[in-house]
Amino acid sequence: MAHNEEQPAGQARQRIDKWLFFARLRKSRSLAAKSVEAGDVSVNGVSVRQPSHAVRPGDVIVLSLDRHDMVVKVLQPGARRGPYEEARLLYSDMTPPPPSREERNLFAQATRERGAGRPTKRERRETDRLQAFPGDDED
Repeated sequence: MAHNEEQPAGQARQRIDKWLFFARLRKSRSLAAKSVEAGDVSVNGVSVRQPSHAVRPGDVIVLSLDRHDMVVKVLQPGARRGPYEEARLLYSDMTPPPPSREERNLFAQATRERGAGRPTKRERRETDRLQAFPGDDED
C-alpha cells in the first residue's frame, strides 16, 4: 500500500485488463485480457497487446466492440468491481453518436438490433430488395 501513497493521485497507474473489468466495459478480467491480446484495444492511438499495459488518468482508450467502437477517457483507477454507478465514475464516454439511418451503409440499415422484435412488412421488403441480384427475374 505504501507504493500507491508515493505516487501523486493524478499519476496512479493500473493494468488495462483490471481497469476494463473494474469499469464494467468487459464482463470478466480474463475476457478483458483476451480482448487486449486480440488487438481490440488501443490507448492514446496506439494498439496495445499486453494486458499488463498500464493506464493512468487522462489516457484515451478505444475499445472495439461487435459493431462499433467505444471511446472512453480514463478519469481514475478502479479499486474494485462495484455497481454500474460506481464504475461509471472511472471514465467519461467520448463515443461519437451513431450515424443517422440515411448515412449508414445498406448492410447496417438491413441489420436489426438484437431484441427489436419481428421486422415490419416495410423492413422485410427492404431486406428482400438487398438480397435480390440485378438481373434476377422472379417469375
